[in-house]
Amino acid sequence: MHDIQFKYLRRHLYVLDIVVNRQIVHELIYKSDGTCLDQLRINMLAFTKLCTMLENRGGLRASRYLQIDEQVVMFLHILACHVKNRVIKFKFMRSGETVSKYFHNVLYSVIRLHEELLKRPEPVPENSTDERWKWFKNCLRALDGTHVKVKVPISEKPKYRNRKGDISTNVLRVCSQYMQFIYVLPGWEGSAADGRVLRDAICRTNGLRVPHGMI
Repeated sequence: MHDIQFKYLRRHLYVLDIVVNRQIVHELIYKSDGTCLDQLRINMLAFTKLCTMLENRGGLRASRYLQIDEQVVMFLHILACHVKNRVIKFKFMRSGETVSKYFHNVLYSVIRLHEELLKRPEPVPENSTDERWKWFKNCLRALDGTHVKVKVPISEKPKYRNRKGDISTNVLRVCSQYMQFIYVLPGWEGSAADGRVLRDAICRTNGLRVPHGMI
């Protein structure tokens, strides 16, 4: 009798956990575009498209315990809000191992999509009428660096402190006129100058390629 009651209780708690987790996901994604942008840096439509791409072309799969949207929302929430594993563990009521496992599952799926997410550059056409780009005919791409705040050991902080005093990593990004990423180089310390990061990108074996006469 006690075994039957225990099994019923476990099943009841399992169903309750699923309901609560789905409510959390709903609050973050499907309640409003504003909340979705604040928490994930992406709107609902883009989130839905990303989930579809990761499932259909990135190989991401739902499991018995986590649907695809919950896996992706945990992944994006970590990146967008720079929160730790234990924060996601508490917020989504998952174990730390589960959070880590599914974060890496989504990451690997994103990497598989690199040929789609990183676009080949196309020059701005001679007859372009786009007010933003018609002055840059034959331009292939635009590049810039951005500083992303990070947390590093105390001994590493001097290297990662940028000119504004923040602890960050300097990320080089290259995109097309349609805001499609062509090249990304993360990892440099915040104290590194943009020119140094660019030089490293160009000198790498599989680094940034700049056509002659186009720089």
